[in-house]
Amino acid sequence: MTGIGSSRPELDATRVADGNAPDPTGWTGWVVFASFMMFLLGAFQAIEGLVALFNDGFYLVGASGLVVDINYNVWGTVHLVLGILLIASGAGVLSGNVAARTVGVIVAGLSALANLVFIGAYPIWSTIVITVDVLVIYALTVHGRELRDTSR
Repeated sequence: MTGIGSSRPELDATRVADGNAPDPTGWTGWVVFASFMMFLLGAFQAIEGLVALFNDGFYLVGASGLVVDINYNVWGTVHLVLGILLIASGAGVLSGNVAARTVGVIVAGLSALANLVFIGAYPIWSTIVITVDVLVIYALTVHGRELRDTSR
């Protein structure tokens, strides 16, 4: 071995493959976190909806004690639809789809509003879901672009 060094050119393996995209940052993890939280929120919303559809005696107050006086079957359907939309948009966000990110922000906002109105029936759980909805909206609006950049 001579002291001349390697004849291979120095390569920067940390750059994104096409070389023009910016390096992924630590904030990309927030978007992945948001998409997995959307999966969980969707599952929780769907379960909450199914419980409202099949066992309306489970909740703390009757339908007349809610902020909006609507039958629990309507609430169950609303929560079930929100859950399905959250799961679908969570999968889209994970793949870097911009439309799914937009839908995710809208559906997370609707989920927060639905749980705010539903808070009389299930106060602690509704507060937890609203908090996670706000985290999802934050991650998708502030850092959502970075996941799209890294998936190219």
